[in-house]
This record gives sequence, C-alpha cells and structure tokens, in this order.
Amino acid sequence: MIAKNKIMNKYLFFLSIIILTISGCGEKTSLSPLPNDSAILAFGDSLTYGYNVAKNESYPAKLSTLTGLEVINAGVSGEVSNQGLKRLPKILDEHRPQLIILCHGGNDLLHKLDIGEMESNLRNMIQLSLDRDIPVILLGVPKPGLFLSSFDIYKEIAISMDVIFIEDLIPDILSDKSLKSDTVHPNKEGYSLIAEEIYSLLLDTGAI
Repeated sequence: MIAKNKIMNKYLFFLSIIILTISGCGEKTSLSPLPNDSAILAFGDSLTYGYNVAKNESYPAKLSTLTGLEVINAGVSGEVSNQGLKRLPKILDEHRPQLIILCHGGNDLLHKLDIGEMESNLRNMIQLSLDRDIPVILLGVPKPGLFLSSFDIYKEIAISMDVIFIEDLIPDILSDKSLKSDTVHPNKEGYSLIAEEIYSLLLDTGAI
C-alpha cells in the first residue's frame, strides 16, 4: 500500500507540473517552427549550468537530446542579473540563436538584492533578444521560503512583454526533496524533468 501511494503521489506531481506549465503561460502562446539547424540558447545561472550534476545531466544537455537541436548551455553559477545583462549581448552576437530560454534572477532573490533592479535587468535581457527577433521563454524562479512559488514579478514581466512563461516548474521541483541535490538546486532527475517539460512546451507551441 505504501509503494502504491508513492507511485500515485509521483503521478499526481507530474500531472500538476503539466497543468501548471500550460496555465502558467503569458499572453503569447505560440512560436514559429524552429528549423532543423536551429540553436536554442539556455541562458541563466546555476539552474541552467546544472550545478551539482555532470555536464550531460544539465537541463540544456537533456533538452538537446530530446529535441535533436543544439542547445547552448550559457549558465553561470552564482551570477546575478546585472552580470547576466552585461554578458548577454556578446552571447547573442556569437551564437545567433533562434530561441532563448531565460532562467535568471534567483541569486538576486537569494541575496536579497534590489527587486526593482532585478526586474529592470530581466526586462532588458528580454528586450535585447526581442530586438534581434529572437523569441523568449521565461522561467519563473521562487523567492526563498518555506512555501515556494514563482516570484510574482516574473509573471508581470511575461505578460507585459508578451513572452511565453513557465510559471511553477522550477518552484514545484524545488518543493520536492526527491528532485533536489541541495536546498536550491535540482538533482539529475529534477533537471531531466525541467528538460521534459520545456520539450513538451515546444511541442505544444509549435516550435518543434
């Protein structure tokens, strides 16, 4: 009975992730199909880099396997949003991606940096991409606490800038001890789940 309950709980968790992913999207709900030679840029901090796991276990590596496309891991552990904003233009010019998955700001929240500056930095990162006609998928990041949910500023940004938004994927994974390697990072199973849900979203939005 205990084993059966564990299986059911895991099933309900995965189902909730799918529902929340779909309901968490901003106003934009579709993407143009990505050519077979497309490059996807995964840009962010340690959640993108794949802290605590092997390089091939990060979510960008897993997503590359699922999509058959090049997924560039441009994650830097410990980076705050103003550093990311300074770094992004060179990365965009170097790789010229057809899609960006942005997951940033977690270290700002962790270190209690100025929220207004973080918001401005995220908006500017998105605008840099949109100005180059590169669509953006924004991942919500939770503010540290007992009950994790995407910090509300992410949804405001996604709606006002008309980008696709995955609201509760990261918070729900970090709320499950079995999917974490420490208090703020997923384990390999958690990173795999991130990749799988982004892949599902790419299918649902027509990108692939």
